[in-house]
Amino acid sequence: EAQLVESGGGSVQPGGSLILSCAASGFTFSANAMTWVRQAPVKGREWVTTIFSDGASVKYADSVKGRFTGSRDNDKNTLYLEMTSLKPQDTAVYYCVKNSGGPNPTNWYFASWGQGTQVIVSS
Repeated sequence: EAQLVESGGGSVQPGGSLILSCAASGFTFSANAMTWVRQAPVKGREWVTTIFSDGASVKYADSVKGRFTGSRDNDKNTLYLEMTSLKPQDTAVYYCVKNSGGPNPTNWYFASWGQGTQVIVSS
């Protein structure tokens, strides 16, 4: 069974930076694309970034493009999200998600979720 454990959240001032990590176990990490999803208070879940299995291809939501960097270390079974130029609207719980569904991205779905890590951006 897949297990995903996020860490690195916290409180930061606008313009600041944070790096989130997600330790993965229970599955072949290098075989799966991974995604970061966030949920802000009283809002629905928002897709942030998907990192393909080899880490060479990364897709971003427009709201974070140029500020966030998704990456992974397949030797360490760890997913990362480097967040810079943080804004109050980035305040949310950030979830690490395992993608499943085979090699075709159009068939992917969110198969497993971590427990989330809270990020608060406030002055």
